[in-house]
Amino acid sequence: MKRIIGVNSNCYHGFSIEEAIDGIRAAGFHYIELTATKGWTEHVFPNLSFERLLTIQDELNAAGLKPFSMSGHCNLMDQERIGDFVKNMRLASFFGCDYLVSSIGEAHLKDQATADNAEVAKHIATLVPMLERYGLTLVLETHGHDHGTGKVLADIVGRVGSQKVKINYDTANVIFYGHVNPCEDLAECIQDVGYLHLKDKAGEEAEWNFPALGKGNIDFPKLFTLLDTAENKSPFSIEIEFTQAGPKSLAEVHQAVKDSGDYLRSLGFTL
Repeated sequence: MKRIIGVNSNCYHGFSIEEAIDGIRAAGFHYIELTATKGWTEHVFPNLSFERLLTIQDELNAAGLKPFSMSGHCNLMDQERIGDFVKNMRLASFFGCDYLVSSIGEAHLKDQATADNAEVAKHIATLVPMLERYGLTLVLETHGHDHGTGKVLADIVGRVGSQKVKINYDTANVIFYGHVNPCEDLAECIQDVGYLHLKDKAGEEAEWNFPALGKGNIDFPKLFTLLDTAENKSPFSIEIEFTQAGPKSLAEVHQAVKDSGDYLRSLGFTL
């Protein structure tokens, strides 16, 4: 089964982009999702010097890693953060990315009432011209209380009505935030899915426990069968977030990335 399969550099939260590049390359991958999440993982970020960004670009090229996407999470419903998000668009374009990943953010209106899907879609639609300008597809992540299922995001994406806005289906977030079975939920939104975070889930539903692929409870073969049946060839980006305690060492992260690649190879995928 041939499709783009990368690794989210956020797996290396707390470590440098160089350490992420080394581990992802050593595990046999050829694609990387760069993380530019303010205040969390800033492996690349608009406030870095141009010289530093060029150095990272050279390091990626030397490692044979293509940055096909960038995780640029912002609260898209906060007008004061849209300027930050546009900078993330420009940064993603600089690295040659095709996809920009973001959650919507817990959407609230000025009177603190929760915004309905129509209001969210109207707001996101204003971003489409900029996405077109920078050659990007915005993939909205299943994340948070309001937008934790594919079914909810499919309604929003449908209302936006642009091929530049799709779903990033995070296979574990729909359990942790959305409290749904990923196989059942994916089946309801699969036509609007344009990207997937492959993330496993272990422990209790509300427990922060996201191990290497194949080490948790998610039925990935069934998910992959659903995608194949729907002829959905969206790219995969592996995300490993461990437990709340985090990984014990850099070596543990490297091993988890390698184990995830080996697991996908065992299912017939080519990295």
